[in-house]
Amino acid sequence: MKDLLGIMSKVKEMQSKMEQLQAELETVEVDGAAGGGMVTVRLSAKGALKAIRIDPSLLNPDEAEILEDLVVAAHAEARAKGDRIVQEKTQSITAGLPIPPGMKLF
Repeated sequence: MKDLLGIMSKVKEMQSKMEQLQAELETVEVDGAAGGGMVTVRLSAKGALKAIRIDPSLLNPDEAEILEDLVVAAHAEARAKGDRIVQEKTQSITAGLPIPPGMKLF
């Protein structure tokens, strides 16, 4: 019973920290790049698109497919960085709690 009360206390503490983390992740930004930096994408750590930069030399109608692929690649890189940040911060909050491996809290 004592263990259960301890776990419940930790869960309440974790819940508060997770709410703080949610707010923090709105302000953390990550960049992804493709084409040697010719296309860059900035996302919040939660995945919201904040900015995109495209080198003017890529704005050729005959190369639209290349540009589209570069935007997708830059977005994927930024998204992966954001996911790593979320995972690291979540692990630090949930340390010591009996949460199954691989369980996503976001």
